Amino acid sequence: MATTARPRPTGPPGYSETLPRAEESAQTARSLARAAVATWGIDRLTTVAELVMSELVTNAVVHAWGPSLRVMVDRLADDTVYLAVVDRAPRRTPELRTAGPNDVTGRGLLLVDDIAARWGHDLLGPHMRPWGKRVWAELRAAP
Repeated sequence: MATTARPRPTGPPGYSETLPRAEESAQTARSLARAAVATWGIDRLTTVAELVMSELVTNAVVHAWGPSLRVMVDRLADDTVYLAVVDRAPRRTPELRTAGPNDVTGRGLLLVDDIAARWGHDLLGPHMRPWGKRVWAELRAAP
């Protein structure tokens, strides 16, 4: 169910792609983030953009439901990149957890919180009956 990533024809540059809600999609999403920041000439954000995108996709794969998710990469300003993942689990909102020393998972959002300038989530659809959510992070390149 994947589509080809294309830049928007008008407005601020941005890329999006629909991917299967599967572990393998994290790699495709990382590639999309890497290609976007390279296209925009802000290669210094490559590693953090790949890491944050991977964490957002992994959370959607593990905690959401449905066959697909949507990944987005936008350039909000010369030094700011917006990464987002849309899934169909509006009631399963992201929350920071403290993982124990022997826990294998549970540190992804802590990494995002540490790396991103800002992050959060938005419910999508009617207020009383949202159909999904968008989990997003903004990255800023140091001057």
